[in-house]
Amino acid sequence: MKMKKYAATHEWVSVEGKTATVGISDHAQDHLGDIVYVDLPEVGKSLKKGDVFCTIESVKAASDIYAPISGKVIEVNEELDSSPEKINNDAEGAGWIAKIEMSNESELDSLMDLEAYKKHCEEEG
Repeated sequence: MKMKKYAATHEWVSVEGKTATVGISDHAQDHLGDIVYVDLPEVGKSLKKGDVFCTIESVKAASDIYAPISGKVIEVNEELDSSPEKINNDAEGAGWIAKIEMSNESELDSLMDLEAYKKHCEEEG
């Protein structure tokens, strides 16, 4: 069963087994504007929840993207090297950033479902 959760820092996680696909939310890409470069994480890198795992540069600014869960990067979306705009076009689909093998699945409990995330975005302004 696939499960999708959101972090307060605007990353999403889609979970299948022990693998979590991670990207930024549609809300986040909307705020960033046109994305021009994605500094992808290294495959094999171990992350702790809350670590900066990648940087996205848009025409407005560079933004750090945080790991919503702990684990090891097992795959990155290399298409973003040549087509960073995939994130603008499909942030929560083809614009995924990395796949992480989770080391602590209980961390998912601290993330929000879509309804809670939408509310969080509204409260942020």
